[in-house]
Amino acid sequence: MLTALVVNTERQSPRKKIYGMLGILGAALFFSDGAITPAISVLSAVEGLHVAAPDAQIPILPITIAVVVGLFLIQRHGTGSVGRVFGPVMLGWFIILAVMGVVWIAREPGVLLALDPTFALRLMLSHKISALAVLAGVFLTVTGGEALYADMGHFGKAPIRLSWVCVVMPALVINYFGQGALLIETPAAISNPFYLMAPAWSLLPLVVIATAATVIASQAV
Repeated sequence: MLTALVVNTERQSPRKKIYGMLGILGAALFFSDGAITPAISVLSAVEGLHVAAPDAQIPILPITIAVVVGLFLIQRHGTGSVGRVFGPVMLGWFIILAVMGVVWIAREPGVLLALDPTFALRLMLSHKISALAVLAGVFLTVTGGEALYADMGHFGKAPIRLSWVCVVMPALVINYFGQGALLIETPAAISNPFYLMAPAWSLLPLVVIATAATVIASQAV
């Protein structure tokens, strides 16, 4: 839609073809992201079952396939009716993320030194090319933002901006700081820092709500 709008406003401009090609490229990137995100996201959520029950032979891949198939089966009911059920789940999910992060930040408040940008600058200067791999990993923390643009047509700019600034971004940042605090205290937790943040008794419920939240985000895309 945005590509068509730009092209139509540049009817007499020699830049019309360039804008059109850039629009097609952007759409292609979004479609490819939308194709792989549900599968990868749901798989990562379901893998929490290995943390909750490491000795059990849980069939992670079949469970993931069943969840993704179920996602597309309910998709036909439309985003409006589904959204009324999903909204409270997502709000609860972000509250859980924030609480988990706060607990670990309180245990290792030194992680807040990461707010100092000189750490990132020293990393780039000392590791140079290899630091780009780290930067690529950091960029993954903001993936999912495209879902906001997918939903903008349903809810408008104001609700998207309000939910992002007041709920989504603070919860995510606090949780990522919490994961950093966990790794400062227990470097071996790098295998799965998110689930290892949680106490053992809460792992199964956390897997359930993480899977539900992932399905909702995938449905939005």
